[in-house]
Amino acid sequence: MCASRRLPRTLTLSPRASRGWRQPDEGRGSSLAKLFVALLIFLTPLPALAVNPDEILADPRLEERARGLSAQLRCMVCQNQSIDDSNAELARDLRILVRERLTDGDTDEQVIDYVVSRYGEFVLLKPRFSARTLLLWGAPAALLLIGGLILLLMARGRLQARAPAALTPEEQARINELLDKR
Repeated sequence: MCASRRLPRTLTLSPRASRGWRQPDEGRGSSLAKLFVALLIFLTPLPALAVNPDEILADPRLEERARGLSAQLRCMVCQNQSIDDSNAELARDLRILVRERLTDGDTDEQVIDYVVSRYGEFVLLKPRFSARTLLLWGAPAALLLIGGLILLLMARGRLQARAPAALTPEEQARINELLDKR
């Protein structure tokens, strides 16, 4: 090892360092901040889109429309993912179908209608409001109204002062008998 590269045996401290002063980039605060940023980067879930490069359209506007439509359609295999996020073969086929329909000149609504006609309303991640889905959309509001009505009726019943029922002569005699035994 070269003598010029050897570390000094004694460490001299500046007057500020001997009093506990640290450089702004030293200390626990900056290392904790760096650790926090590193954890945030590593623990942040990144979307894992399943669109293969051979599926991507050359026209960026059509591709953007296809991605928007793919995000609205449910993978029939995974069922909790859009076809844009799924690696299933059926999802790939649906992505290709959507892109083919768009390149043929269909509007977004026509593409959605075509897919729904083939796979049913279940293929939509957000179901449309129609007579068939009225119960689905109306049930939460109806349940809230029913629950509020029940709470209101219970509160009104408790607020009304109820007069205690008069004791029968047999009950009164029994109470007197118990009190006399003391």
